[in-house]
Amino acid sequence: MKIVVTELIWEEGLEILRELGQVVYDPNLWQSDKLLLEIADSDAVIVRNQTKVDKEFLMAAPKLKVLGRLGVGLDNIDLSVCKDSNVDVVVARNANAISVVEYVFAAMFTFSRQLAWATSDVKSGNWNRRTFTLTELYGKTLGLVGVGEIGSRLAARTRAFGMNVIGFDPFLPPYEVACTEFGVCLTDLEQVLSDSDFISLHVPLNKKTRNIINKDSLSIMKSTACIINTSRGGIINEDALFNALKSKQIAGAALDVLAQEPPGESPLKELDNIILSPHIAGLTEEAQVRTSVLVAREVSKVLAGQASHCCVS
Repeated sequence: MKIVVTELIWEEGLEILRELGQVVYDPNLWQSDKLLLEIADSDAVIVRNQTKVDKEFLMAAPKLKVLGRLGVGLDNIDLSVCKDSNVDVVVARNANAISVVEYVFAAMFTFSRQLAWATSDVKSGNWNRRTFTLTELYGKTLGLVGVGEIGSRLAARTRAFGMNVIGFDPFLPPYEVACTEFGVCLTDLEQVLSDSDFISLHVPLNKKTRNIINKDSLSIMKSTACIINTSRGGIINEDALFNALKSKQIAGAALDVLAQEPPGESPLKELDNIILSPHIAGLTEEAQVRTSVLVAREVSKVLAGQASHCCVS
């Protein structure tokens, strides 16, 4: 049994995989010309979001039975080709949800209290109490675009802060736990954008969601609103966002994901009302241990001929 891991995985997951047979692990293999050679005789391959799993990839791995995704995004994986090739795809379902939720709260607190900016200001010799008299989360409205596992966990925690939660999700029936237990009021996208103080995006990247936040979307947001994207780059039109932030049409944005990663010479880097982080919302030690162990165990199940509850294809 040969298992190839093409990107970063935590040691706890590797320990499980090594019990199955030969493990080839190189966190940079995804960008190496040796990739197709290594997977040629593999039974399983484990990837993150950089490895492009397409027809060429799968043709190079005729023995492949299962593909493990260290995360949940699937925009780098051609599911239809995997299905045609009889390759099961398993994901780290919900393993990093808590970490993403806490990132969103960190972003909201950053904008509402600006402690890092205040610290820098004081260290520069200032004492601008009025400048840093900002806002509470209490009584504010969090708008969710996508109310899945992460959105539901966000909603549950916002209750402790006395926030209101509204959400847009065309796939969520009104009797789901997010609505009945966590207080999410479902509405349309326009109302989420126009009524929210913070907007958090939790949708996959596809034809329907690409540039769902655009010039028109941004124009109906409050001038005091902040938008947070921990889903995928491409959900927000970055040119439109730049213009909205530069003109103070909206107050701020926190982007953990970008259309191009890293962003190169993106003009977004020039702004002082934006938070940019290197795709780390789900990257806490705890989440990565859970992710690595879960994917390793689910890959093991498939290789043993068992069903996986994390299988998407």
